[in-house]
Amino acid sequence: MEQTGQDKLWNSNYWKVMTANFSMSFAFYLLAPLLPLYLSEHFGAGKELIGLVLSGYAITALLVRPFSGFLADSFPRKRVLLISLCLYFVFFGGYLVAGSIVLFAIVRTLHGGPFGAASVANSTMAIDVLPSSRRTEGIGYYGLSNNVATAIAPSVGLLVYQWTGNFDILFIIAFAVAGLGFWADSTIKVKSRQLINNKKALSLDRFFLLKGWAIGVNISIFGICYGVLSNYLAIYSKEEMGMTGGTGVFFLLLALGLIMSRLTGVRSLRQGKIVANVGQGVVFSTIGYLLFVACPNEIGYYGAPLLIGWGNGHFWPAFQNMIINVANKDERGTANSTLLTAWDLGVGVGIVLGGSLAENINFSFAFWAVAAIHIVGALFFIITRRDYLKRTILNYGTN
Repeated sequence: MEQTGQDKLWNSNYWKVMTANFSMSFAFYLLAPLLPLYLSEHFGAGKELIGLVLSGYAITALLVRPFSGFLADSFPRKRVLLISLCLYFVFFGGYLVAGSIVLFAIVRTLHGGPFGAASVANSTMAIDVLPSSRRTEGIGYYGLSNNVATAIAPSVGLLVYQWTGNFDILFIIAFAVAGLGFWADSTIKVKSRQLINNKKALSLDRFFLLKGWAIGVNISIFGICYGVLSNYLAIYSKEEMGMTGGTGVFFLLLALGLIMSRLTGVRSLRQGKIVANVGQGVVFSTIGYLLFVACPNEIGYYGAPLLIGWGNGHFWPAFQNMIINVANKDERGTANSTLLTAWDLGVGVGIVLGGSLAENINFSFAFWAVAAIHIVGALFFIITRRDYLKRTILNYGTN
């Protein structure tokens, strides 16, 4: 069937939200694997303190996201998006002037707020600019912009640090790239939409999609695992495995797995095999975490990220489709914020938990705990997947 203009997936607005998503992710992942080293080398912070400082970002994003979903549904979405993105890229300049660990912790913690709001508003904008007939696959492709950034940014950050040894240069690059995302979204042209009746009494389901509670819990469990992996990989590699140059390759392989799974998984998403996509992703990522900790050598170190990336690339867009499917049209912002809030909660818990376990026991134990937690998440999905199917049937036709 010939694709009509109304059904066009790769329209100009969609490209712009993809560009903005790429820039947000690139700026974040450029710094994420190196900030523990920065805090350790420049401020002499210990592992537990590093975990507390870095967790502030995720905690603030966690607190802001439920309200940002409400704002994205209740006010002009583009305005909410641009204000959030502007603050997000400006805060990168704060890292340049934070001369003490206290100031750094304050800037890092506050930075999570606009990130949480911008990521919710941008992903919801992506749904708005997609034709309804292409929404399922469009959500799957949307994550590719994040995946490509994940593939490139850590390697770029590590190379810049190895060449210059100067973190200020990294902060400036992150600032500039985040600004690019703000510019891209500022050029989006969208039609005005009917807003939620704000006279309606506020309740919990205006900020958290209660119908999607099981999906939120599940993604939060997997977020714990990723929070430990993404924030402590560089230190674990250096202290436990004696590897100083493999972190960039690890993240590159992780992103390669993500990209490959997104490209192959879109077809099954288009066919409606959403639950199957989650199941396949959970299996592969669980095997990946087990391989990483059970084989502390090159095979495990470079094989695990491909499996974890493949798994995450399958279950993340499927989970996003799941929560959108149980939401009404006027709850899309809330649905997105619920999913991302749950992920932030998991990542934040993972950062604190990983730092505490590494400080009081060792990194090996911390990553074994991650593998066990991921297995718990897999079992939880098996138990609760029927709840999603029931809610989808009840919600059929409202979107």
